[in-house]
Amino acid sequence: MCFHLKQSKEPELLEKRFNAKIVEGSNIVSNHYNGSIHPYTPVITDIVKDKIQVFTWGLIPEWARDKSIQTYTLNAKIESLSEKPAFESSITKRCLVLADGFMEWQWIDTKGKKKRQHLITLPSEELFSFAGLWSEWRHKNTGEKISSYSIVTTEANPLMAEINNSKKRMPVILTPDNENDWLAGKDVAEFTFCDVELKATRILKR
Repeated sequence: MCFHLKQSKEPELLEKRFNAKIVEGSNIVSNHYNGSIHPYTPVITDIVKDKIQVFTWGLIPEWARDKSIQTYTLNAKIESLSEKPAFESSITKRCLVLADGFMEWQWIDTKGKKKRQHLITLPSEELFSFAGLWSEWRHKNTGEKISSYSIVTTEANPLMAEINNSKKRMPVILTPDNENDWLAGKDVAEFTFCDVELKATRILKR
């Protein structure tokens, strides 16, 4: 799964890597985005590919009565996207979730009472993107508009299966070669296997 990420690179590096301009007023730098509080993090959508915007983490489908569903939509399993009402209407609404790392906890005992935190990055700690789905929701009474997203997950590769040893899942990490394919709506089955080299660094408690 993926509930904690970071995007700590300077704005200029983000714009250069993704060939897109940051929307004015967007705060796109943080050493720790905690999904449980539904932060606004940088994304690029399939309909505005030349802009880096900020959407709230936790997808709110168009039909939702309120925002409470966000608690359950931080991640979306790639194997069952079309089976879940929260995601089926967003399968064709793709986005890149921009990051340079994410955090995962390894269970040391069978009940998860003892855990080791790891920071997962690319080998050179460069920028990358997660495969995401997005939605635009309006509050029926106030007209408030909220743009939100979910990170798509898949079965863990060997490294992530060792670290995320309770769920054995990982986010779908895209490469510069297939980011456009994801945005263009290529069949999700093509992204089920995440063949990306990763580095895990243990984070020691202070």
